[in-house]
Amino acid sequence: MLRRFYDWCIGAAGKPYATWLMGLVSFAESSFFPVPPDVMLIPMSLARPDKAWGYATICTATSVAGGVLGYAIGALLYDSIGQWLIQLYGYGDKVEAFREAYARYGSLIILLKGLTPIPYKIVTITSGFAGYDLVLFVLFSFVARGMRFYLLAFLLHRYGARARVILEERLGFWVTIGTVVLVAGIIAAVYIF
Repeated sequence: MLRRFYDWCIGAAGKPYATWLMGLVSFAESSFFPVPPDVMLIPMSLARPDKAWGYATICTATSVAGGVLGYAIGALLYDSIGQWLIQLYGYGDKVEAFREAYARYGSLIILLKGLTPIPYKIVTITSGFAGYDLVLFVLFSFVARGMRFYLLAFLLHRYGARARVILEERLGFWVTIGTVVLVAGIIAAVYIF
């Protein structure tokens, strides 16, 4: 199944709907969806290294737009949807500490968490809940998400051919490594705040 999904992403890289789908995943991941856009960004950039920068731009823009939706969930719907999503991801008892940390380190939190494998929706919803300045939130989100996606684009553009061979030879191993990093990021987020 993993190989089929990877092959679909590689094959779909040249089709117009794949870019839209990647943008949709990036948008949804920043507000409520558990799957990061990297699962499409990486194989599509490996298939078309010449488009890696464009893919990074789309992921950045749609991630920030989805972040604004997450911010709105936190600001306007925290008592219903926002709190449910935070509980679903296991951060319910950490929200107050996170909110207090925003009073001191809001910009740093957005920048650091936007670069890590910690689910960005936690940052977006809590930013709205904490009442963090929306303009600064958007600005720092562009910086953090842009750095993350453009770093991937740089690496995939520069080392794409070699990376593709290495990735395809041991796809299961690399997906396992990626999953471990994601889970470690989530666990770290739970224990940091």
